[in-house]
This record gives sequence, structure tokens and C-alpha cells, in this order.
Amino acid sequence: MSTELLIDSAQNGSRIALLQDKSLVELHSEGMDNQFKVGDIYLGTVRKIVNGLNAAFIDVGYEKDAFLHYQDLGPNFNSLTKFTKMVRNNNFANYNLKGFSNEPEIDKIGKISNILSKNQQILVQVVKEPISTKGPRLSCELSLPGRYLVLVPFSDSVNVSKKIRSSDERKRLLRLINSIKPANFGVIIRTVAEGQSVSDLDKDLRNLLTNWEEGMAKLLKAKSRDKVIGEMSMASSLVRDLLNESFDAITVEEESTYDQIRSYIRTIAPEKEKIVKLYNGKAKLFESFGIEKQIKSLFGQTVSLPQGGYVIIEHTEALHVIDVNSGNKSNQESDQESTALKTNLVAAKEIARQLRLRDMGGIIVVDFIDMKRAENKRVIYEAMKEELKQDRSKHTVLPLSKFGLMQITRQRVRPEVNIVTKETCPACNGTGKIQASILVADKLEKDLDHMATIQNVDKIQIGLHPYLHAYFTTGVISRRVKWFFKYYKWIKLIKDSSLPVTEYRFLDESGEEIELKVKSETE
Repeated sequence: MSTELLIDSAQNGSRIALLQDKSLVELHSEGMDNQFKVGDIYLGTVRKIVNGLNAAFIDVGYEKDAFLHYQDLGPNFNSLTKFTKMVRNNNFANYNLKGFSNEPEIDKIGKISNILSKNQQILVQVVKEPISTKGPRLSCELSLPGRYLVLVPFSDSVNVSKKIRSSDERKRLLRLINSIKPANFGVIIRTVAEGQSVSDLDKDLRNLLTNWEEGMAKLLKAKSRDKVIGEMSMASSLVRDLLNESFDAITVEEESTYDQIRSYIRTIAPEKEKIVKLYNGKAKLFESFGIEKQIKSLFGQTVSLPQGGYVIIEHTEALHVIDVNSGNKSNQESDQESTALKTNLVAAKEIARQLRLRDMGGIIVVDFIDMKRAENKRVIYEAMKEELKQDRSKHTVLPLSKFGLMQITRQRVRPEVNIVTKETCPACNGTGKIQASILVADKLEKDLDHMATIQNVDKIQIGLHPYLHAYFTTGVISRRVKWFFKYYKWIKLIKDSSLPVTEYRFLDESGEEIELKVKSETE
């Protein structure tokens, strides 16, 4: 499977498209002032403690206070608080935690009012971006993601991704990381670390430690609401998380972004530097690669499926509902069950793609076409799980219920991608009102009379909507035949479905539009 990344730049930010086999699977937007991204670490101030929720609201500079639950304080919150105070008071210069003694872990089921106090300054990390009317969601269990590793301050544990199956490889990675990691830092070994050399892992770990130390140096002079450690740009983080052998090209429209991406890849994977290309075409990048067309066709309420069929996607406040329909496929299979199975398999692939593309979160209910056989229901369930393996968001898929419904839960940490694909009606210009259709035929005949007699145009053609064409040409003695006896000219009528039913155009012999020259009453 080939993978491409396209980065389209604009004045107010950039759009990032992830393509797999030329098909759009993820679309991200990044504004110039894109704050409060997942991974950003801020110096926040406790504004309010709500015992009923066992949570606190933290001021990090957003228009609404951010939410911090007790469970998100993390077991090592006391160590984080102690270290923060020491750095702020300039009593501890070893930002690499060398010589730092950790505090006892906090209770798993304690009360937040016993831990936090109003106006207390704490280090917090964004784990969920502001969505709708809600502010960011925070955690005090800090982590710094890298290419192969995730660095976790104030912890000593080393954990390996469950997706690394080989026990020998898991043991090798545990042994390597335990031998190179500094004290008071925990490490999570990511899936892409499988098979990597000790030098690559050590380089990634050193980069993360440098990032931490630079952030803590800022903490010394930071004010409340200041960002201490910022997550890298969306484009760079996608490259960090997804870059593998299947990556064919990264095409960038803006030169500074091109330099940034190329420099980052040179650091993490020098052999891949050549895949970064600067786009120099005349048309916009997304237009040239057909992305705009894909966006228009994929973000509507109804999405067509290959080989027929379609899905309807409805969004409500509480959940998302997706309905699968067979469309014109019902005549292509030998029986109803085969039709349902084949359409549902195609729909499962498209639905998995839509979840990533729109970044839909919460509860998703899919109404597949009814199937009677239990084995076919099982096939759809396994197919959906397989398709969602490429989804980086945490998700859970349940088997089809007896009503043919599949329930999916999917974590969402960013606002849902919602693109309006409807356009202003060219007939009414968005007003919802057009000229009375019953009058259009009379108006056309009046303008034709002026064109044939006053302007004395010899060969007249009229481009008009197919409905009007049928009206003027139906019958043995049609209205067009009557025109011939009236003007002794044969009027050629051309169907044009792009025209609204209330519009028409007069054309000359070469197809050029003829202007209707009507004198005003004041002349």
C-alpha cells in the first residue's frame, strides 16, 4: 500500500491530506494560531475545584477553563508538584531529574480537594483539544512522544507496545531501554521500534530528554498560562507517527514548511529525505492531485460506494448514525443474502475510512443491510475490525446485534472535521425563491419575438433546460413549429441541464451568446 502526504498552504494556515493508494483517508487543518494541541504542556492555575465531579478547572489561557479530573492527575502527581516548585524557586538545576527523589504515589480513589488548592500553579498537558462548547481536557501524567519511544517523567517503568508480538524482540527492547534510560524517567516503546538498532533508539531518547530539559529551563521564568513544551506541527507529528517503508512521497506547497519537514526527516530517517518534494505547479496542490474533488464527494450526507450502493451519515448531539443501502446493486447478485453481504463488505471499508477522515468520535451506530446467516454477520464484524486496524485512535467494535446494528466507540481528541459540501443555488442565489416557472415560457417567447423581429437575427439557437425543451417541442404542431410559420425561421433548441429551469440563452450560429438589446422607456 502506497502512502502519500500532501501539505497545502494558505494564508490562515495549512491543510494536510493523507492518501493511501491515491485515496484520501485523513484530512487535517492547522491554523496559524493553532494553540492547545494534544501534547502541549502549560503552566496552569487552579481556578475552581468541584468536589461533586472530583475535578478542577484550570486556567491555561483558553476562553474557557480546562477540565482536569482526579484520575488524570497520575500516580506521580506529588513528584511533579515538588519538582515544579523546586524549578520555579531555582532550587534545582538538574532538569534531567538526576538526584531527584520521587514522592509517594497518590491514592487511586482519593479526593481532588485534598490534592489541589485554588490559585495553585501546576504543570498540565492537553489530552483533548477544545471541542464545541468545552475547553481543553488536561492531564498531569506528562509524556513526550518521539519516533520510537515515549518519555514519561517521574516514572521508572519500561513498557512495550502490545502490537509487538515476538517475545524475543520484546525482551531485546526491554533490555536495551533499561540499559540506556536515565533514572526517574519511564519509557513506552512504540510499535515502530521493532527491529530498530540501539543507536536509533538511543538517539530518539536523547532528543526527547533535550526537549524536556529545554522546557524545564523555560519553566523557571514562565508565567501562568505560558506554554512550556509545545507539540510539533501537525505535519511533523503525522510524519513522526506514520513514516514507514510504504511512504512514497511528501509533497509540500510552501517552502518554509518544506524545509522544516525535510530537516525533521533528516533527523529521524535520513534515508527518506529524498521523498520530500516541493510543489511548483501552476494550479493549487489539492486541485492538481484531485483532493478538492474527493473532499466534495466524501463529506456530504450521502457517500456513494464503489460498484453501487451508498451510505447515509447522520450526526446527532449524542451519537453518529450510519445507514447502509444497496442502491442499484440488488440486481447484480443471485440472491438477497449475497447482495447484502457484498454491499456490507464494501460499506465496512468505506465506513472505516469515513471514521478516520471525519475524525468521528463517541458512539457510532451502523445499520447494515439485514442478513439472516450468522456466519455472514461474523464476516462483517471481522472485516470492520480489520479495516480499523489502521486507525490510530482508540476504538472498540461490537458484533452485529439481532437487529443488524453494529456499535462502535471511537476516541476523539480533536474537533470533528466537518466540511460543507452544499453550494449556493445558482437559480435563487440562496434566497430559496425563483421567478414563477409558469411565466418563463411567455418571457422566452417575448424575447424571441424581439430577437427575430427587432434585432433581426438570422439563425437563432436557444440553450435551455430539458423541461423547457420538451415543452416547446412536444406535439405534431409544437410551439417551435408555430414559430417557424410566424418568423419563417427554424429555431434550434439545445438542451442544457446546467441551466436552471427559469433561465435560457440565445446563441448565434457559432454558439456565442447573443445579447438582448432592449431599449429603456426613457430613451
